[in-house]
Amino acid sequence: MIRTVFAAALSVSLAGLAPAFADPAVVMAPGGAGGGYDAMARLPFDAMAKEGIFTDGATFTNKGGAGGTIGLAEFVGANKGNDNAVMSMGVIMVGGILLNNSPVTLDDVTPLVRLSNDTGVIAVATDSPIKTVDDLVAALKADIGAVSISGGSAGGVDHIVMALIAKEAGLDPSKLNYIPYDSGAESVTALGGGAVTLAVSGVSEFKPMADAGRIRIIAVTSEGRFDGIDAPSLKEAGLNVVVGNWRGIVGAPGMSPEGRQMWLDRFAKMHESAAWKETLAKQGWEDAYLSGDDFVAFLGEEKTRIAAILKDVGLVK
Repeated sequence: MIRTVFAAALSVSLAGLAPAFADPAVVMAPGGAGGGYDAMARLPFDAMAKEGIFTDGATFTNKGGAGGTIGLAEFVGANKGNDNAVMSMGVIMVGGILLNNSPVTLDDVTPLVRLSNDTGVIAVATDSPIKTVDDLVAALKADIGAVSISGGSAGGVDHIVMALIAKEAGLDPSKLNYIPYDSGAESVTALGGGAVTLAVSGVSEFKPMADAGRIRIIAVTSEGRFDGIDAPSLKEAGLNVVVGNWRGIVGAPGMSPEGRQMWLDRFAKMHESAAWKETLAKQGWEDAYLSGDDFVAFLGEEKTRIAAILKDVGLVK
């Protein structure tokens, strides 16, 4: 009888702990379907499922806008203390928080891992008269407002790339005709339809479009050339602009130490897996793995760095 009562009590106790470690994950992608945040939200779970690291399933929500801060606010408000809730994020969100003066910040979540870096590309329509970086600079100098530019959220990495190009060319970045879109797919549609002069996004979003002949890439934002793309880096073309679009995963506010460690262990296993390595190669992402406290320290440095850039180019006061 005593053994039965003890077993029942133990069963109830364990049942109370189980949901935090066995329920399906609740995953926020703070951008549109088909975009970089969407891929960063979904593909790690695909890799973990293939490798048997996490097989309890996941529900995904897309909530784009304002540099990811709309999705961030919803994520924070709905998931306090939820060990199963995670969100994709990246450098664009760091800038978006500053630009939108968001009351909800990355201080409100639990940083977990940085997973990838996406080299940026500048693309034009296949029949565009702009064929080189020199052509682009000449067009900007002739009439900066006439060069319409599509990219991600205002103040994000795409916007920063163009602001730095304008500054290098001796122009006022605040005069750029920058038009934000929720995803790279929408940006390509605008470019192909003639709604904009050029577009900025990551290799992962634009290289497949270029390979299919829908757009033409004229430059990349890495230090040197990017394998598989026949275009110079901005630095090679004479502009001292090197920018990367890193992305990662954060957990819910108030995530328990046990929940945090659970996800850190899962992502560590995933990072070493064949499935994740295949994902990086297929997406054209560079491995930028940084975990736990190292990621926390990196985030602090990024907040300072991005704030300085946005102030320098006149996007924030």
